[in-house]
Amino acid sequence: MSLYLDHNATARVRPEAVQAVTRALEAVGNPSSVHAAGRAARAVMEQARADVAALVAAPASTVIFTSGGTEANGLAILSAVATGSRRLIVSAIEHDSVLETAKASDAAVEYLPVNASGVADLAWLRERLAAWDEGDGRPFVALMLANNETGVIQPVSEASELVRAANGWLHVDAIQAAGKMPIDSRALGADTLSISAHKMGGPQGVGALTFGPRATMVRIQHGGGQERGRRAGTENIPGISGFGAAAKAVSGVGDPAWRDAAAARLKAAGAVVLGEGEPRLANTLCVATPGWDADRQLMALDLAGVMVSAGSACSSGKVKASHVLVAMGQADLAPAAIRVSGGWDTTEADWTRFADAWLEAHARHVARRPTSTVGEVA
Repeated sequence: MSLYLDHNATARVRPEAVQAVTRALEAVGNPSSVHAAGRAARAVMEQARADVAALVAAPASTVIFTSGGTEANGLAILSAVATGSRRLIVSAIEHDSVLETAKASDAAVEYLPVNASGVADLAWLRERLAAWDEGDGRPFVALMLANNETGVIQPVSEASELVRAANGWLHVDAIQAAGKMPIDSRALGADTLSISAHKMGGPQGVGALTFGPRATMVRIQHGGGQERGRRAGTENIPGISGFGAAAKAVSGVGDPAWRDAAAARLKAAGAVVLGEGEPRLANTLCVATPGWDADRQLMALDLAGVMVSAGSACSSGKVKASHVLVAMGQADLAPAAIRVSGGWDTTEADWTRFADAWLEAHARHVARRPTSTVGEVA
């Protein structure tokens, strides 16, 4: 039986979400229609909105449903640019949906550096905001809550204090964090915060952006007046319904001790744990093995029935060096790094099985290359 440990790419759909999607697909009604079927569809949507809002401790009226996390991130960035931000600061470890949208905007882009553990450099941010040029408009800073590759949790609350002192806009990509750690968007000081259903056991193709009173949202997708005029297009009721069900069913992703026990076994064989020693998501392990390419590790594990990944899964299936590890100053380890990520249904036995499979594959690799040395990449 295969073992799925790639929940940071997409989580296994929760049964509650499947049931909610099925009920919504079996019903009929456009939530903008005023007849009984339309009102029933709207009631389903607004209940889901309340459940999603509760997950991040935000008012339901501030939740905008989108086609996914990528659109949610884009809506925040493009709204900031449209309302006067002419220079954007994005952390060097942001997801491509933030990095690429920022680069494609009309604004200049600067990168907030991170240390060797992958934690944002707030001293740099403090100095940069203190020297802000008024001609660049309102400062905009994007800092994710937890990194999708290493699981390292970022000092968002502290960054928010700096951004607010500069009258800036802080956007928080909480897509990997949602469902894996408690989130209070207002306590974090996020002006906008994005989440996605399929990272927490909901369906793919639906996400949300929540915004605070300091953010001015601009409609990027034009058409009708859906989502209180903030995002046109008939709402995806089955997806939204499943999103709400998943958000309501969230109960954590297991004990970090399970991950750490597996990590210790890999370290004993020469692997390096990235972000070790920093607060991390309980479900995420990023580990690199000098001299053993990530693609070879993935193939060996896949043949053993264990599915993991090499960094982000948003690169058309390509295995490429991680920009996150490069930003951490770990470029030498990037080609040999894999990401293991559990989910809501992952057990301690699953982590043990992964470690067993990895160690068996590693033993075969070492036997084939008895003269391999640290730093040599096969």
